[in-house]
Amino acid sequence: MKYSIYIALFLLFAACGTKKAADTDTVPVNSGPTDYSYIEKFHHALRLKQKGQYPEAIAAFESCKAMRPNDDAVYYALAELYLLTQQMSKSSEAIQMAVKLDPDNKWYIQEYAYMLFETKNFKEAAKSFKKLSELDPNNVEWLFSYAEALMRSDDFSGAVKALDKLENEIGANPELSIQKFTLYRRIKQDDKAILELEKALKIFPSDVQLLANLVDYYFEKKQDEKAFAYLKELAVNDPGNGNAHLALAQYYDQKGQRQESYVELKKAFLADDVKLDTKIKIILSMFESQSKLDPEMLELATILVDKYPADGRVYTVRGDFYLKEQKEALALKDFQKALEFEKSKFAIWEQVLLMEYQAQDYARLYADAKTCLEYFPSQAKVYLLFGVAANQLKKYEEALDKLTLGEELIANDPVMKSEILSQKGDALFGLKRVKEGKEAYEAALKLDPDNILYKNNYAYRLALVNTDLDKAESLIKQVLEASPGESHFIDTYGFILFQKGKYAEALEQFRKALVLKPEDKHIVEHTGDALFKTGNVTDAVNAWKKAKELGSTNLKLNDKIEKKAYYDPVY
Repeated sequence: MKYSIYIALFLLFAACGTKKAADTDTVPVNSGPTDYSYIEKFHHALRLKQKGQYPEAIAAFESCKAMRPNDDAVYYALAELYLLTQQMSKSSEAIQMAVKLDPDNKWYIQEYAYMLFETKNFKEAAKSFKKLSELDPNNVEWLFSYAEALMRSDDFSGAVKALDKLENEIGANPELSIQKFTLYRRIKQDDKAILELEKALKIFPSDVQLLANLVDYYFEKKQDEKAFAYLKELAVNDPGNGNAHLALAQYYDQKGQRQESYVELKKAFLADDVKLDTKIKIILSMFESQSKLDPEMLELATILVDKYPADGRVYTVRGDFYLKEQKEALALKDFQKALEFEKSKFAIWEQVLLMEYQAQDYARLYADAKTCLEYFPSQAKVYLLFGVAANQLKKYEEALDKLTLGEELIANDPVMKSEILSQKGDALFGLKRVKEGKEAYEAALKLDPDNILYKNNYAYRLALVNTDLDKAESLIKQVLEASPGESHFIDTYGFILFQKGKYAEALEQFRKALVLKPEDKHIVEHTGDALFKTGNVTDAVNAWKKAKELGSTNLKLNDKIEKKAYYDPVY
């Protein structure tokens, strides 16, 4: 790890006073005891400088220079003023002249040295800093600057020697050791570089920068065992170093120590210095490699959710994990949460809407599909799902409106079009527009003639409005031939027979369906209806009561129970 000399200087000597350059405001005038004219002009120039009138001050000092061209104080003052006014070339000339006139004035030399450094003349800067260090060997700022200038001029051996002198002045310091380690490596003296760090580590055994440099070095040299030995120390002494914990997790995983690997992964996932993108890549890579998730995987995903609660990606990650574990309700909850932050991601919307449909949460599906359409108004699938939800909630006008818009978006997708047409049929039947409803279902079946769901639903709608019952019976028989053991299809057949007045035959079908699904509110109620029509009033009322307990939405159900009479259903 490379640290600038200036940064190191700030860290190490923030509390120490450093010597400052002489201020031209207090530089004595090298004049004779009676040269009052020169002294007055010099002080006038100083006053102009103090007021910030730099051009006027420059002119005044140039007049002084004309009067006395060998006065080093004038050149020093001009060097500063030219620097302040960005006249670098003139500033350099002036300070060089000041040094020439007074070669042992350390403030002049310092100003010249830093000017050389700033203009990237590092070799000459090093010479000046060397002279300064000889004039004042205890000045650590100059020693630092000398070392930095040597490094910048690629004199790495000289820089090491300068840092050695500095170390003699201030004592051992991890930053200095790291600098010397880096310099030794630049001159291909790795043995000395490692010896420097190990020597420092004996004095500072818990210094994380020393440990980190040793870890990096031994990994670079493919000496993994040594690297991991120091890595373990680094993780202990710098528990917030997520990258160290990540490296340890990989090390333990390679050794087959999965529990230890997970312990380190958790620490890495809790750390701030490992980016979320990196954490997500790691956990998704592990997710893809496991057919059955380790229990710790969900814990890692939850750590991300807790640590980054305002990032939608962490919820989608955990949602995927829950899906893999067949925890659909928890997965859906996470995907819904992700949408609060990722509304522009259609893949998440699609996942949420399909899962809400599968969970038969039609109220939430209705609301979310409506919001989704604000972001993705050209997705026909969303119009379809909205139509499904609206039909289930008996919002038939809204369903029909959105389904019609969705149909217009379909170009070459007959399956999608048939699904939309079947839902339009449901909406139209719900609106009592029977003729149009039949046309919609017929169009759906023309596109997908073998779809038993369309046939069942079409037959049931016909039976509900008590029309074309022979066609309805023909349709449901086709359905039962293809799928004879489905309770809902058997129930539809029973309902059609019921509407035809074949109550005993209907009761037989309802009882078959009831065996398959005894807690279905529709089948239970239909069974009660058939019992009533076949003269078994007591059992009929009991069946209706059970249907009510199961959540039947038939608005006439209470009348049936209270009056012990049959009424056509109203939904």
